[in-house]
Amino acid sequence: MMTLLRSRLATFSPAPRPEKYHSRADAAVLVLIRQGLTPSLILTVRASNLSSHAGEVSLPGGKRDPGDANLAATALRETVEELGIAVDQLELIGALPGLISKHGLWVTPFVGVMPEAVELKANIDEVGAVFEVPLAWLAKDLRVGTERLARQGEVQMAPIYEYQGHRIWGLTALILLDFLTVALTPEVGAQCLDSPKNN
Repeated sequence: MMTLLRSRLATFSPAPRPEKYHSRADAAVLVLIRQGLTPSLILTVRASNLSSHAGEVSLPGGKRDPGDANLAATALRETVEELGIAVDQLELIGALPGLISKHGLWVTPFVGVMPEAVELKANIDEVGAVFEVPLAWLAKDLRVGTERLARQGEVQMAPIYEYQGHRIWGLTALILLDFLTVALTPEVGAQCLDSPKNN
C-alpha cells in the first residue's frame, strides 16, 4: 500500500488555485501516515477550549505564519507544535488539491510519513486527543453518509465517516476523500488531474 501511495503522489500535480481565491489567507494541513506493516493515518480531536472547530476531528495544521518559507513549512511547523514530533522525523511525499474552508481560508493539504516507532505527545492547548485510522480501513471508503456543504459560494459534497466513536466530516473528510482518490485508487486518481475542484 505504501508503494502505491508514494508512486501515485510522485506523479500527481494539484491544479492551481482558482483566481477568485488568490487573495484569500492561506492554511496548510498534513495527512500524516505512520509507516509499518499496517500503516495508519494520524487524526486529532481539537481541544474543547479552542475558539473554532472545538472538539472536531481534524488533521494537524493551521494558518500560515509570516515566518513560514512556504505552505509545506506551515504544515510541518503546525504538526510539530500539535503532536510533539521532531521535524526530522517527518517526510513530505506529495500534495493534494487545495480547498476553500467555510471561513474563507485556502487550505493546501500535504501528505507526509513518519517512522512506525515515533511517539506522539499532543499539545494539550490545541489537541484534545489523538487517534489513528488504519489505511486499509480508510481505503474501503466506508462512509456512513454524505453531506452537502455550501461554503464561500461553492457547493461541496463531503463524505461522513465514523471510526471507533469519532465522526470524521467536513473539510477533513473532503481532504481524506481526495487522498483516497489520488493516492490509493490509481485508476480514479489519474482522472483527478483534470477534474475541477469545488464545483
